[in-house]
Amino acid sequence: MSVIIAPSVLSADFGNLQRDCEMINQSEAGWYHVDVMDGVFVPNISFGFPVMNVLKKHATKTLDVHLMIVDPDRYIQRFSEAGAEVLTVHYEACTHLHRSLTEIRKHGMKAGVALNPHTPISSLNDIISDCDLVLVMSVSPGFGGQAFIENTYRKVAELKELILKNNAKTLIEVDGGVSEQNARGLAHAGADVLVAGNAVFATPNPLATIAALQKTANS
Repeated sequence: MSVIIAPSVLSADFGNLQRDCEMINQSEAGWYHVDVMDGVFVPNISFGFPVMNVLKKHATKTLDVHLMIVDPDRYIQRFSEAGAEVLTVHYEACTHLHRSLTEIRKHGMKAGVALNPHTPISSLNDIISDCDLVLVMSVSPGFGGQAFIENTYRKVAELKELILKNNAKTLIEVDGGVSEQNARGLAHAGADVLVAGNAVFATPNPLATIAALQKTANS
């Protein structure tokens, strides 16, 4: 399978959100990546259901929603209703992770687990087969534009080994500081989905940047 590029809507121009949605629709990107932050689990606040409703209206590609919030179980049904097709919760935010993943699937979505940079891959030993996706954070969550953590390559390779050992179908996603400089290395380590925010939206031609990321990751 080709590596999927997922532009992060957090870096879009919210004054021209429909325009940026149409750009993603026309691009080679496979998914939209949607970061939801509550100012408690991470030191930042992003957006909620009003913006999700706009994305649902205009997006023609998979809505991949990453919840950086405490007690995410409260909102699983609402995000399903708002159009999320992949819903990722943080390992560090879920007391009963298996229950959370089961609930996400029950509402018709793919169930993902995100790991902060300090959380070891071994934390997933007992649950990897229940994860449709694992999101490896390659920066500390909360803000865009941070520098990529080099240890991510090792974590991705270790996660790939765990997936293969368990004959799981889990996808590996990487979020934070992804660029043309590291896309190929991440893909070779085992990444299936690459999230890119500033690397896409801060460029003069986001369409060309997405195409270049896609080409580089799959080379």
